[in-house]
Amino acid sequence: MARERTVPSAQGRAMQTEKRRRAGGRRRAQEAAKTPIRTPNYRQLRHPFAPQSVFSADQVQAIHETALRVLEELGIRILLQEARDIYAAAGARIDDEMVFIGRDIVESALATAPASIALGAANPDRALTYENGALIFEAGAGCPNVIDLERGRRPGDLASYIETIKLAQCYDVLHMLGPSAEPQDVPIALRHYAMMQAQMEWSDKPVFIYARGRGQVEQSFEMIRLGLGLSEDDFAAKVWGTTIINSNSPRMLDKPMAQGIIDFARARQMTVITPFCLAGAMAPVTVAGALTLQHAEALAGITLAQLARAGAPVSYGGFSSNVDMKSGAPAFGTPEHLKMQIGAGQLARHIGLPWRSAAGSAANAADAQGATENTMGLWGALMANATLTVHAAGWLEGGLSFGYEKFITDVEALQTIAELCRPADGSEAAIGFDALAEVQPGGHFFAAAHTMERFATEFYAPLVADLSNHGNWAAAGAQRAETRATAIWKQNLQDYQQPETGRPIVGRLARYVEIQSKAGGAPPLE
Repeated sequence: MARERTVPSAQGRAMQTEKRRRAGGRRRAQEAAKTPIRTPNYRQLRHPFAPQSVFSADQVQAIHETALRVLEELGIRILLQEARDIYAAAGARIDDEMVFIGRDIVESALATAPASIALGAANPDRALTYENGALIFEAGAGCPNVIDLERGRRPGDLASYIETIKLAQCYDVLHMLGPSAEPQDVPIALRHYAMMQAQMEWSDKPVFIYARGRGQVEQSFEMIRLGLGLSEDDFAAKVWGTTIINSNSPRMLDKPMAQGIIDFARARQMTVITPFCLAGAMAPVTVAGALTLQHAEALAGITLAQLARAGAPVSYGGFSSNVDMKSGAPAFGTPEHLKMQIGAGQLARHIGLPWRSAAGSAANAADAQGATENTMGLWGALMANATLTVHAAGWLEGGLSFGYEKFITDVEALQTIAELCRPADGSEAAIGFDALAEVQPGGHFFAAAHTMERFATEFYAPLVADLSNHGNWAAAGAQRAETRATAIWKQNLQDYQQPETGRPIVGRLARYVEIQSKAGGAPPLE
């Protein structure tokens, strides 16, 4: 007897279709789960957007010409006799400690300054090309204190300095090391030994050297050669150590900074000439006026580097912002700060040199103010096309503290910017007509083949941001971002793995550090 065939209802057909769709989605999810997880590359980034402008080309030229006039007519006070002698030999006029630099001297110096600089590292994969178009980030630097939610605010010491190096090593979006937290428990005459060894022992990224006198600088160079096994020729072939040179605005260069420019130039290592001009305090109150002073001081330092050794690697630098006119306190992430960043980029490109900017925050905690100020500074550097952005993560209180939670939340912002460097895919497959055809009106794309093929690698996975709804967030303890950041930095330190280059370096340096320490080290230049 023939069995009667039942014709399914419309509802039944819909249910069967949904079951098949879900089964197919599960199969595709299982297949996708076998694929590698998303592994973004945040090394050797390039700027994704064209640089912006706040001044016209004529205005940039006028600022440059006025800066040259400042150097010619007003001069700059140079405290180091050796530096004054170098300027004088090039034809500058000297009057006691005042140096008056002709524009012809400056223009000749700019003609020999390199536009592209190779930065070496213990790990060749960490090497950088320092030039316009490159996008390089460095964590907060020069902080005398550190702070976190569990241990509170305290003076920086060697233990915290090493912790901050390890944290920077954990994130590829931080490309260079800086003097994050000052190890004040190490005597100043011996501190460079501890800092150089710690950088090379716990990281494989390009290192920083303080310019605190010829003895410390030359010994730091020697430690790099010993630690990395470099010959004199290897060391001279590229930059293995960088330093920041800050002028004393307005119009003064002190002895350690001037000597640092000379010593680094002669060793073919890089100085980043960075006036710190706070509009309304150490510089004219206007954006254009502050940038004119910054430009003049930067040109004076760049010129000294080229006079000490033509072709020496040198970077233009700018770290100008405004002050709170009620208290005199420095401010960061302000509209004026961003305008100065963008204007500094225009001036750096005008003279054809790579350049350094900075983010940072005046906030006292890893709160909304701190996040906003730092993020705005990062965007200013991005719009300005800065080669290097210092104080990109962790910098609090205008540089008085390095914040561990602040470091983590800032890294989130940096990684978001780094994602913008990855070109958007506009291929036919990415446009996804088949996906649009697969999903019916009113449906969803969660289980679409297009989604299943790409969901594991398409989106950035937040480091600290919590994307759950309020109910789930509350049920999990209602943790704020800074609290979640505490767990992350603690996990980073727990999971930290020393780079392969680290341990052998310690053995190569041990005898040298022992001998030099017993001899009393090298006192800083006053």
